[in-house]
Amino acid sequence: MVFVTILLGLLPSFLMVALGGLLRSRLSRDAWQGLDRLNFEVLFPALIFVAASSRPIAVADILRIGPAVWAILFTGLALGYLARPFGPPRFVDFAGAWQTAWRFNTAMAFVAVETLINPPLGALAVAVGLAIPMANLLAVSALSRGSGSLIQTIRRVATNPFLIASVSGVIVGLSGFTIPDPIMAPLEMLSRAAIPIALISVGATMNWGALARLDRFSGIICATKLVALPALTFTACKLLSVEPTIARTLTLFAAMPTASAAHVLAGGFGADRRLSATLVAQSTLLAALTLPLWITLIALSF
Repeated sequence: MVFVTILLGLLPSFLMVALGGLLRSRLSRDAWQGLDRLNFEVLFPALIFVAASSRPIAVADILRIGPAVWAILFTGLALGYLARPFGPPRFVDFAGAWQTAWRFNTAMAFVAVETLINPPLGALAVAVGLAIPMANLLAVSALSRGSGSLIQTIRRVATNPFLIASVSGVIVGLSGFTIPDPIMAPLEMLSRAAIPIALISVGATMNWGALARLDRFSGIICATKLVALPALTFTACKLLSVEPTIARTLTLFAAMPTASAAHVLAGGFGADRRLSATLVAQSTLLAALTLPLWITLIALSF
């Protein structure tokens, strides 16, 4: 019954992705790219900021969650590199695909957490807020190898809207300051639009036939993201008797499919955009099978 309940909780989100696929031809490619840009620059930063700033954050939570999510990211990086012998010969093309082994879908995380009883939204906001800068730093560093200077790499990371929103939100949450309603209300309105637009846009831009191209290389990358990382995180939380709220947050975070915009970053560095877009599609489609299983295990174990 728990699995069915969780599956039904996730079903509307996957239907929104399917709706995007049906609407693909209704808008031009430029229009979909404009929606992605709006989400990246405005809507999702608003969602992250609201989630992080609207609840008090304890320094202890940052000290516990931060190192844990960074360890998850570095584990994904290390395991994903095992696919190097089977990947494209050009390193920048490999790096564009490699980043999908540790980057995560923020929209899906905030959707999935709502399927849990007493959803740990505050802890998830801290996890996302602390993971975004590290995930982007690792991705940009990998893609920058041999192209671009250290200053360019730092600038790309420092000006990332997700980074700015997450750091700002965590600072407000730590301070205990309450943002006045006239300012917070429009931010909340923007945040409520982020997830549905992101899901529809993913469906519209995703290659629905990507699973047919699943090979050894993409199989290792997807298995790293959807199976190995949540399995290792779940096991570590159990062995270390991690507090249930933190354990649920970390395992859920580790089980997310890869970031839907990973191919955009890859293309910006001259990497094979199609390869990374295929991995995004494969990860997202396979997550429809793996994510309900992990959420069920989380609900029954913590």
